[in-house]
Amino acid sequence: MAVKVIHESTVEELDLPGRNLRWVVTPKNTDAKYCSMAVIRVAPGEKVRPAHSHPDGEEVIYILSGHGRVLVNGEVAEVQTGSAVLFPQGEIHMLQNLSEVEMKVACFFAPPASLKNYAFFEDVDFPDAG
Repeated sequence: MAVKVIHESTVEELDLPGRNLRWVVTPKNTDAKYCSMAVIRVAPGEKVRPAHSHPDGEEVIYILSGHGRVLVNGEVAEVQTGSAVLFPQGEIHMLQNLSEVEMKVACFFAPPASLKNYAFFEDVDFPDAG
């Protein structure tokens, strides 16, 4: 089997609410069986919307640049470059960029995820949001 190397620039970028997303590692483009990986870019002040969960698996995010905060099941925590956060299976979460630069985040999913297996929660927001 050949080594699968995928550069993010070769993957279609989706313009989604609060972020731009590229599915870098998927079962389709790498034959991955147990995971997938995306890269998102979040503009200054933006929130990844809507809040969502992954009913069928876990997500780990790793902040590559910028800083901000996460909401996980009603709890808010600060994140910065170098931070990793686990979003447990089924727990509602969102991310906000509070920095003055674009936030770049690597998102790892097990088992493989796609937008088709997200659950969305339009009415959930950070506690101090108006």
